[in-house]
Amino acid sequence: MSLFSRATGPSMTRRLILSLTFAMTFLWLLAVGLGLVVMEEELAEIFDGTLQDTAERLVPLVVDDLEHRGMLGVPSDNSPGAAPQQLQTASSSGDHEYLIYQVRDPSGRVLIRSHDAPEGAFETPLKAGFWKNATYQFYTATSEDRRIFVQVADAFENREEAVREGAIALFLPLILLIPVSGMMIWLVVRRAVRPVGELRREIETKDGGNMEPIDASILPRELQPIAVSVNLLMTRLRTALDAEREFTSNSAHELRTPIAGALAQTQMLIAELTDSPSRHRAGQIEASLTRLSHLAEKLLQLSRAEAGIGIADKPADLGRILEMVLTDFWRGMANPSRLIFHRAPGAQLTGPFSEDAFAIVLRNLIENALVHGRPKEPVEVFLEDGGPVRIVNAAPAMTEADLASIRRRFSRGKTEAAGSGLGLSIVERLLGQMNGRLQLLSPATGRDDGFEARIVLS
Repeated sequence: MSLFSRATGPSMTRRLILSLTFAMTFLWLLAVGLGLVVMEEELAEIFDGTLQDTAERLVPLVVDDLEHRGMLGVPSDNSPGAAPQQLQTASSSGDHEYLIYQVRDPSGRVLIRSHDAPEGAFETPLKAGFWKNATYQFYTATSEDRRIFVQVADAFENREEAVREGAIALFLPLILLIPVSGMMIWLVVRRAVRPVGELRREIETKDGGNMEPIDASILPRELQPIAVSVNLLMTRLRTALDAEREFTSNSAHELRTPIAGALAQTQMLIAELTDSPSRHRAGQIEASLTRLSHLAEKLLQLSRAEAGIGIADKPADLGRILEMVLTDFWRGMANPSRLIFHRAPGAQLTGPFSEDAFAIVLRNLIENALVHGRPKEPVEVFLEDGGPVRIVNAAPAMTEADLASIRRRFSRGKTEAAGSGLGLSIVERLLGQMNGRLQLLSPATGRDDGFEARIVLS
């Protein structure tokens, strides 16, 4: 699995947002539910109070009206089957009445009723106080001489309607508030976890050329232990890398002199053994020493690349460095015409990069193109204004897997040509320090075969 593959684990941000949103929604619904219970109880008290107040206010009015009409003291007709006598309705309006009432005498006869009250007497005892059945809540008030009973009724459906409307009034805002609150939670959580992303990006900048400690003081308290642990890890890693670089550099330096001496002695021996059978074996020794010398040179370049020599304080004319490197190759080639340079008119390439590091990059890429290309086919170097620098040779086309493989250190791909497998590693390390990158293409641009190395500088 690649270290740089897309993260597929559970999202902490997503979990926080969903958890907080669900918790907030549950608490709001619980609060609304408890509010409805309290509201129902309070509404019942209000309705009961209104019921009692209405009945008690009606008593003196009804008594006064009946005395004015001379209806008090009229004997009741208690004969079997006699219908209750209705003297007068209190209202003839067709509007819905929330409270209905009946005025009754001690015998239970209905004297006065409201518009929506039934003609028959309420099925409730003539006893002062509250009483209820499945449909109504009643309150009975009586005159001081207990000759008049006023019974006021309130239908339970009125109370249920009030509770329903209150519930709708409480729940409707939640339909808007829940998504709005979810969005606010998303914004707050994203802002809260932003330092995590900043710490991740800071860690991503660390490599062999940049192992400066992370400033933990600017991070939230919860992230500071992570930054401290990363700094301790980088300290141990820096120590190990420094030891490795020192060993590589010292080894390369120590090997160069004896290898050069052994190579010179071998060449002198070959010159003396003109017709001897040992000349062939001496030639093999010379080839081995040459490869060893080349490897020591590459190890020395790798050591310098690991030391971070890619950046310079002043801009350099990289186009001039390219021409100097090409001139060195032309001087040492038996067939200089094989290496062709194409420079666009007025093309310039400058940047705050080390001239020595850029020369190492060019030497490795051009050397690879010459060694691994078809011997009789040209190697072309292109310079465009501002870059990139393109180095193209004639070689069999390579697959994506092969292109990825040759980037690894000491990997030489499917070739029989001599080499150490370090050149591209050195190039990528130096270009990384220059904020550049190495692109490998096969087949080359505009061709059916070939290999192209492209230097892209920011």
